[in-house]
Amino acid sequence: MEDILLYGGIAMAALIVLILVFLFARFFKLWLQAQFSRAGVGIFEIILMSLQKVDPHAIVDSRIMISQSAIQNIPTKLLVAHYLAGGNVDRVVRALIAAQRARIELDWDTAAAIDLAGRDIVEAVHTSVDPKVIDCPNPRFGRNTLDGVAKNGIQLKARARVTVRTNLSQLVGGATEDTVIARVGEGIVSAIGSSKTHNDVLANPTVIAKAVLAKGLDSQTAYEIVSIDIADIDVGDNVDARLQADQAEAQKRIARAKAEERRAMAVADEQAMKALTQENRAKVVLAEAEIPLAMAEAYREGSLHAMRQEDTKDNSEKI
Repeated sequence: MEDILLYGGIAMAALIVLILVFLFARFFKLWLQAQFSRAGVGIFEIILMSLQKVDPHAIVDSRIMISQSAIQNIPTKLLVAHYLAGGNVDRVVRALIAAQRARIELDWDTAAAIDLAGRDIVEAVHTSVDPKVIDCPNPRFGRNTLDGVAKNGIQLKARARVTVRTNLSQLVGGATEDTVIARVGEGIVSAIGSSKTHNDVLANPTVIAKAVLAKGLDSQTAYEIVSIDIADIDVGDNVDARLQADQAEAQKRIARAKAEERRAMAVADEQAMKALTQENRAKVVLAEAEIPLAMAEAYREGSLHAMRQEDTKDNSEKI
């Protein structure tokens, strides 16, 4: 029995040694690369990563970039944890290196949070270094101009170009580019509406940009507005005159409707009078038809003859 246990233990130890030799041989080149690059990743850490279903090459490459750059030393366990959380370790490390080169304050926790939030941290750092220009309004929404009406009723059609850079401290939870475009568009329309005449805006379009910048439209957004430039501004319709014309047309239609109503009432009254006249005529005809009947009745009763004798007697006495 003891021999069986001894042989079993030897076989188990040999199996473990073979597995370790296999793993060591598999990751020896990667471990050697880490040692020569002073990445500080041991062979057992690499084997443990493989057992945790973590790509050791991604972690070692990131550690090599960290060791070769002047950024803060990030422990291997943080890289592994970020990988297991579904983050892109390589992208985060590259963003940290780019931020360090550009002297932008960015730490590992912020960069990792931005990456896990689904934002492209590398692009965010590049935009922070090299601001980008966005059109306002955005043509993909189907509008090419921002339409505002000055106080004198003249419409102005404007297009603006907004230069923004990423605000890394508010990238997580901050409003997106569409919000910035909407706010800038609202500010431009409001600035045009506050102008006394359209000539004031045409003579000095920078007044609009200054008024919009003064409102701080980039608060609580992922971007910082660097500048707002009016790319184009055109004169549109005379909205005040058009509204007055529409109002006059509406009043004319109302007057026509009232006149038609009065005409209809007059026609109705005329028809009512005609009907009343016909009714009275019918009554006269009925009354005339009753006279012969009354006379015939009087003949039959003899009252008509007596009445004639009385009339003759009266006439004789008068003579």
